[in-house]
Amino acid sequence: MALLRRLTLSAVLSAALAFGSQPVLAQDTVTLEIGYMPILPDAQLFVTLEEGWMQEAGIDADLVQFQEGPAMVQALLAGQLDVAYFGIGPAMVARARGADIKVVASNVIEQISVVALGDLAPYFDEGDTATAFERFAADHGRKPVISTFPRGSVPETVLQYWLTKGLQIDPSQVEIIAQGAAQVQQALLTGAVDGAAILEPVVSSVLAQDPDARVVAAGSQLFANQPGAVLAVREGVLADHGDQIAALVAAHVRATEMLVNDAEAATPLVAKYVGGGRMDPAIIQAAIERTGASFVADPNRIVDGTRVMHDFQAEQGTLKQPVDLDALFDLSVYDSIAGN
Repeated sequence: MALLRRLTLSAVLSAALAFGSQPVLAQDTVTLEIGYMPILPDAQLFVTLEEGWMQEAGIDADLVQFQEGPAMVQALLAGQLDVAYFGIGPAMVARARGADIKVVASNVIEQISVVALGDLAPYFDEGDTATAFERFAADHGRKPVISTFPRGSVPETVLQYWLTKGLQIDPSQVEIIAQGAAQVQQALLTGAVDGAAILEPVVSSVLAQDPDARVVAAGSQLFANQPGAVLAVREGVLADHGDQIAALVAAHVRATEMLVNDAEAATPLVAKYVGGGRMDPAIIQAAIERTGASFVADPNRIVDGTRVMHDFQAEQGTLKQPVDLDALFDLSVYDSIAGN
């Protein structure tokens, strides 16, 4: 044990090159306050916790659950979190407002889907997709109501991007309401809305329970190479506990491999957290399989997409000031582990 306690960061990173076969042990144990949302894009955290890799990384996790990204931004600004698993949109907002965070890994890419219920879905089969909302409004005497996460979140940003850049229509054709993940699902299942721009497993859950619901746009159709949830760490934590964070990122990569390659094994680990642990595991597994290759740990994959999203959010006014994206990302931990 004395030898393990004396491991240097370089030794941890060298060991991490074998991250696909064995855990990486960190130097000492540190308690870190970790913020997350009970959604599938944070699945790497859940796998890491349940497999015991968090403890092996030398981290005692003090978990704090949130229902939306903006609330996590407030917590970061108040100095209440050490680590955050949340969307790249809120991460940029937090950094722009002074939070000393670094994105050290990606979780997912192209993970948003637009789901339409029975009254709205047929309009995407009839003629030009870009006129679907307008034709719905003409027939029903009202705008279609679309639920998504709050303003500035990744789902809301992707929805706005699709409307303005993809369909090239005025977003005012749609009534957009902001809700948390559980509320979006409830709104869809009760027919309180006409559709949603939302994440898994809400997509798979709604499709399983409503035979008239369907995905009308997803992934690259909405925003090619869209960045999604990320793993972010405070600069001070990265400086003071580099061994543990390196081991955490190595575990994050191992968790990503499981999610991509073995949905069946990952399902019970993820199901304990997603939706408060009350969701049918079969739905969770379907969601993991549907998401598939969207689980991506390499932060290099999302740098360009983040620049596009940054510029779009600046246009939209959800970023009140520009973000130094070179300062937001710290690619060195992942690159050292991967041998880049």
